[in-house]
Amino acid sequence: MLVELLLFLGGLAALVAGADRAVTAAGDLALFYGVSPFFIGVTLVSVGTSVPEMVTSVYAAYYGAGELVVGNIVGSETAQITLAVAVVAFVAPFVTPRRNVLVYGTAMVLAMIIMVLTLDDGVVGRGEGFLMMLAYAQFVYTLYSNEGGEEIAEELIEPGTTPREAVPWIVGGLALVVVGGQLMVTNGVTLARLFGVPEYLVGLLTGLGTTMPEIVVAGIAAHEGQGGISVGSILGSNITDPVFSLGVGALFFDVVVADVAALEASIAYMFAASLVVLGLFYWREGIDRRAAVVCLLLYLPTFLLV
Repeated sequence: MLVELLLFLGGLAALVAGADRAVTAAGDLALFYGVSPFFIGVTLVSVGTSVPEMVTSVYAAYYGAGELVVGNIVGSETAQITLAVAVVAFVAPFVTPRRNVLVYGTAMVLAMIIMVLTLDDGVVGRGEGFLMMLAYAQFVYTLYSNEGGEEIAEELIEPGTTPREAVPWIVGGLALVVVGGQLMVTNGVTLARLFGVPEYLVGLLTGLGTTMPEIVVAGIAAHEGQGGISVGSILGSNITDPVFSLGVGALFFDVVVADVAALEASIAYMFAASLVVLGLFYWREGIDRRAAVVCLLLYLPTFLLV
């Protein structure tokens, strides 16, 4: 049991670290070759920051752990809209135009609705996965039609890296992603069976784990006074995960959830918490430290609803 736990944690760490390093190095390389920051933000960064969730989705779908796939996405969604927002706002309060909240918030809610509709019959097939990825492409086109992609790229990418420096990091990062995803999913399923807990709960915990690096990076950037942190960068992956990450897994292997009813409480809470935080964003035109306390408290019940 201890071995499985250590392998699970090691796999999670490798998955997250590898994805972060590969995406950053690939962005550096793209800038070196003259690719615009806008294009990098629209494609590489917006999708790349959700690589851990996508890899988890593919592996878990392959091993028939559909509950773990959905749990990972719901856990990541809830952690980012509550815990991540709270941490960053404690460091440096958000100031956000209401128009941005409406655009990103509407896209995020639509993404979650699409996920729920595809899960209604307990199976997300290849056709649905393909359509979900097309829906995400439309989201990207709409959300980043101005400077949003450039804004996000500036937060995560530092220009000046040469191909000789970047390529080994990309290759090594992707290798860590592949190995880490395999270790995390296989040992996560084993632990769930050994402890007699739902695979969905393991997925929720994994969702928190894959969100932690984004929370740390955003918090450090806020502390350093980098003005690029926006509602778009915080909510962006909450648009990616429900449609693209789940869609990728379903595109390779059907995502099968045996008991959809058992997941309804935590999915409903994800919706409720998201709407409350979006309401705070809109009402106060941002999130200050007082509102951050509300966001933090909203995260606490997440694991009580399984």
